[in-house]
Amino acid sequence: MTSSSSSGLTFKLHPLVIVNISDHYTRVKSQMNPPPTSTSTSGTVNNNNSNGVELHQQFPRVYGCVIGVQRGRTVEIFNSFELLYDPSSHSLDRSFLEKKQELYKKVFPHFYILGWYSTGSDAEESDMHIHKALMDINESPLYVLLNPAINHAQKDLPVTIYESELHVIDGIPQLIFVRSSYTIETVEAERISVDHVAHLKPSDGGSAATQLAAHLTGIHSAIKMLNSRIRVLHHYLVGMQKGDIPCENSLLRQVSSLLRRLPAIESEKFQDDFLMEYNDTVLITYLAMFTNCSSTMNELVDKFNTAYDRHSRRGGRTAFI
Repeated sequence: MTSSSSSGLTFKLHPLVIVNISDHYTRVKSQMNPPPTSTSTSGTVNNNNSNGVELHQQFPRVYGCVIGVQRGRTVEIFNSFELLYDPSSHSLDRSFLEKKQELYKKVFPHFYILGWYSTGSDAEESDMHIHKALMDINESPLYVLLNPAINHAQKDLPVTIYESELHVIDGIPQLIFVRSSYTIETVEAERISVDHVAHLKPSDGGSAATQLAAHLTGIHSAIKMLNSRIRVLHHYLVGMQKGDIPCENSLLRQVSSLLRRLPAIESEKFQDDFLMEYNDTVLITYLAMFTNCSSTMNELVDKFNTAYDRHSRRGGRTAFI
């Protein structure tokens, strides 16, 4: 395995894939009672070391396929599904794979199998057998590896994407795994889902005030992070101006491009769009208030009619409405 890939492909990973792999691993791990003792599918568990890393002893390895689309040099991984794998023979259930692929083709005709996923701290030698088994579906599959070990000091996602390249080692051509960089790509539905999962609360403690406080706390954290990043950039530019830091033209061009976007929010078009959105929001609020008042008035009239109807049967009066 080498450090980085030379293919030049750009990988975009969606959060749904990470959630699916994590859910697959959690379900398999929770169903293990007692945990397996096989060394081929186990690692280390619940052992805290000095670096703040919680290792998992006897954690299972799960396997599945990742699907998505490739547009030119950009590979976008949208979803994943599970696979049936026999660790003793290092073989996949091909009939199950073909059936799942056929079902996904009916719902997502533009999605293709881009590769496969597994869990573990690093790529193993047996992983190449699965990798080669999928080459009849995709001639250059990718390998998404999720590390289930919890490292509280790590800020990056414990996800690694590998490609396979043919290298000549000791005069023999061999396929090896190479790391590839990736970015997280999200759509609106995924952002809402991930935010909802991140702010899950007990069913008996959810209230409007609590949700509002959580929302305001998130906004405050975002503004605080933005302020800290702007302050770092300001100190860097001041140091560059004083000559303490070497001048970098590429960074200055990026800062200049960023500053040119700021006057756009002060334009007349922005004010018109903002006022239109604000007026629409206020009108919706007023409409909700009117609807609520009408509902309350309707309930009052129903109660008034019921009371007068009872009185009319006793005293001969007619209904109010």
